[in-house]
Amino acid sequence: MQLLVQIETADPEGWKASFERDAENRGQAGLMLLQLWHATDSRGQIFALFEVHDRARAQAWLDKAEGFGRPMTAHFLRTA
Repeated sequence: MQLLVQIETADPEGWKASFERDAENRGQAGLMLLQLWHATDSRGQIFALFEVHDRARAQAWLDKAEGFGRPMTAHFLRTA
């Protein structure tokens, strides 16, 4: 299972620093970062793709992360 997260931020560099500091928490939540992108038209629109090893722990991380203070949408996905 994967988790796709989209975050909107006016400060992409500050957001990324906060995101990097959270790496240990993500690991404890059973998440492994697969890819991190920003939109070609807006560096403030960020997408992160994770491998999910434990959905309940991943959901708990999402509930606490709240986009690191930014608007965030998240979707758990399976290969179609």
